[in-house]
Amino acid sequence: MTRTPLAGPILFARDVDRVRYQISVILVHEDGGPLPEIAAEGDDPAQVEILWSGHGRVIYRADLTLPVASKTSYRVDETSYQVCTDLTGDANIAYVSCNGEEDEDADWPVEHRDALWSRLARDHEATPFGLFLHGGDQIYADDILASHPKIVEWEEAEPEEKSTFEWTDDMQQKAEKHLLNRYIDLYAHPAIAHMLARVPSVMMWDDHDIFDGYGSHPAPKQNSPVGQGLFEIAQRMFNLFQRGAAENIAPVGAGVKLDAPGFSVIAPDLRTARTPERVMNDAGWEWFDQVMLKRRDGNHCLVMSSVPALGPRLSWVEFMIDTFWPGVNQYEDDLRDQWQSRAHREEWKRFLGIMVREVEQNDQPVTLLSGEIHVATRATMKLKSGSVIHQLVSSGISHTPPGTGYARTLGALAIFGEDPLSGYPITIRPPAGQRNRYVSQRNYLRIRRRGEDWTAEWEFEDDGASPPLALS
Repeated sequence: MTRTPLAGPILFARDVDRVRYQISVILVHEDGGPLPEIAAEGDDPAQVEILWSGHGRVIYRADLTLPVASKTSYRVDETSYQVCTDLTGDANIAYVSCNGEEDEDADWPVEHRDALWSRLARDHEATPFGLFLHGGDQIYADDILASHPKIVEWEEAEPEEKSTFEWTDDMQQKAEKHLLNRYIDLYAHPAIAHMLARVPSVMMWDDHDIFDGYGSHPAPKQNSPVGQGLFEIAQRMFNLFQRGAAENIAPVGAGVKLDAPGFSVIAPDLRTARTPERVMNDAGWEWFDQVMLKRRDGNHCLVMSSVPALGPRLSWVEFMIDTFWPGVNQYEDDLRDQWQSRAHREEWKRFLGIMVREVEQNDQPVTLLSGEIHVATRATMKLKSGSVIHQLVSSGISHTPPGTGYARTLGALAIFGEDPLSGYPITIRPPAGQRNRYVSQRNYLRIRRRGEDWTAEWEFEDDGASPPLALS
């Protein structure tokens, strides 16, 4: 008997070369029915496992190996889904971030909320994407703080009182069910579901996938029983819905990588081990350093940094926003959460130093991909060798833009730039085809390879496609 899934199929990229593309497929069903049948085109059904179950829901996973082709397919029961698996020559990659907003209205019309998702789906139909990158805030889980009366009380309590709240089984059950259903509802949106079922994804989370500002809150909040209980739920759902895994698939603090023909995607985890004093723990730094050191024979590295790694003097931005633009208080946490914060300056220099090493010493071109700040921008770091590291910021695909005044304020302050590594100046630049450094429109990013040449294009809600920006 064929059943209609509550959410899915969702594809996750596992490994790809010139012959085959390995993916995982997950589905969410109501509990109690038969196993779905999942198979690659022309193959026998794959082994299906129950990845997780609870609250009347069951999540299934199957691992498939698809042939490399411009068009191939897999099926779930009687429904077939077409996939482009050829990343050997010309390649098309999509990048999105910030899929929602902090106090999302349940009555927000889906056709407006997902307008750019619908445009992305049309782009895919015209020129199929072979890989889908999600740079953070895939879901705005902040309303988990309203999932139980005691969690509401904890959230409203003074910082010194937060550690006195117990984490009960009832709180655990209600918060987990709430976030589970939020993922199911979101991933069932038609345009989102269309893309997730047809393009293999690599995802890395950020604060809103847990709750706003997680990782930058003081210890009494973050390390309290309730704070840690909420984090564990968010991490479980992140593993299930953003990694297709039942538990951590790497050491705590490690990220995700994918090696493909001619390029690699590297996504360090900048949230799991974050505190107000650090961005990554020792395990995270060791993982990142080692995966960046891997010899790639000049192949391009796409490094996903959920918060932008090349940016202006943040302390000046924070001061100006607090003093002259108090109407955008909801963005202050985002500004303080950046690499450029004084508390993270040494780690920021370490991160940038690894990028410079890869380009100058190991001849590995690097492009940084980021979101999080709810506007589009780009930046460059000029190296002593004459090479350039590009930073592309695309944010957000659904989040309402903050307004042109906010963007212009950031742009004015960005004139002063920043130089955390002596001799390696950072310059904030307008996205291709734009006059202003920061563009306050919803947007997503297309990254293309044609022959040996890499380019990037923003798709803006109002202005449409930007001219291609050369990355190599």
